[in-house]
Amino acid sequence: MFCYNVNMYINRQAEKILKNSLKSKKISIILGARQVGKTTLVKYVLRNKDSVYFNLDINVDKQRLVSVSSLDPEKAIQVLGNKKYIVIDEAQRLADIGRIVKGWYDAGVKTKIVLLGSSSLDLLNKSSESLTGRNEKIYLMPFMFNEVIKSQSWYSSNLSKKNIEKNFSSQIQELLMQSIVFGGYPETTVVSEKKLYLLNLTSDYLFKDVLQLGLIKTPDLIKQLLALLAHQVGSEVSVNELSKNLSLSRQTIERYIELLEETFVIFRLPAFSTNQRKEIAKSKKIYFWDTGVRNAVLNEFSLNPLRSDIGALWENWVISEFAKQNMLYGQKRNLYFWRSRIGSEVDLIIKEDGKLRAYEIKWRKQKILKKAFTNKYGVEVKLIESSHPIINI
Repeated sequence: MFCYNVNMYINRQAEKILKNSLKSKKISIILGARQVGKTTLVKYVLRNKDSVYFNLDINVDKQRLVSVSSLDPEKAIQVLGNKKYIVIDEAQRLADIGRIVKGWYDAGVKTKIVLLGSSSLDLLNKSSESLTGRNEKIYLMPFMFNEVIKSQSWYSSNLSKKNIEKNFSSQIQELLMQSIVFGGYPETTVVSEKKLYLLNLTSDYLFKDVLQLGLIKTPDLIKQLLALLAHQVGSEVSVNELSKNLSLSRQTIERYIELLEETFVIFRLPAFSTNQRKEIAKSKKIYFWDTGVRNAVLNEFSLNPLRSDIGALWENWVISEFAKQNMLYGQKRNLYFWRSRIGSEVDLIIKEDGKLRAYEIKWRKQKILKKAFTNKYGVEVKLIESSHPIINI
């Protein structure tokens, strides 16, 4: 059984999803960047359950699983403690993990299997094919702002969003700047040296999975690429320009971007289009899942709301809030930006069940004139600005 300090825990929206997944016979796979809270979440939910935990970053745990891999599934489960739940952390560290747990699942063992992975690289590409139809995936990202708000001592679940923003506006604005600058990694909510933590996280550790694959020989290339992307947040990214600046081929740059996506450091926002002749259909913008990571890449941690990049930083923060929520709930929505060839733009388009929502993201409240999109699609463009940061997704 897990031992866990409940007093240090901040509740996550993912708890309900995980609890529902645990009721299923299928293998639960929880994916997300390193130190985003996957292990903490599982240990909290299973804190009073009959469970056993393996971390495949630890050689003893890995060898123990390897040693039972050739046994009859029922015998293997018995040797591992015959628990109701088996949790295997850093599951991508064992190439055969998909084959092993598939054998257990297909044999009908009663033990519920939970896999945790800090990247989608090996876990999805090598294991998912063998686990097709046998797994349920949960994607865990850094804290969403609503989760941070609800962890505050002054928060009351009886208050509406409007009343919270009205009665605690100063506290919310302070939390907002902390969230924009230092991001939502769980550790940043408890450590005093947030800057040092993020600098250490982005030094090498966050890219451990990419570097261990051997596809990138030096972490300096990753850092240089991320620095260029950090400066371009909110702008359309030119792979050719990145290629020229880093003296690397276009194919190499595209592969590096894919690796950073697959390890949950960045994500791409495609252009929305129904008429490719008049709109930019192939363009993409790149955002960071966590603005604290973005700021650490640039070593820029100013809490001044007048900092020169506040507009782009706010745009990244807002879009990542929508993207994190969408990822958690199974990517039921499609997210885009929109720009016509004559230069009209909308920061965020959300398409769900054939219906569109459109948002312009501005740090300070201002009048927005987005008639081009409204006239074309009949959808009002709404404003998201910093005085109302509690976003109802």
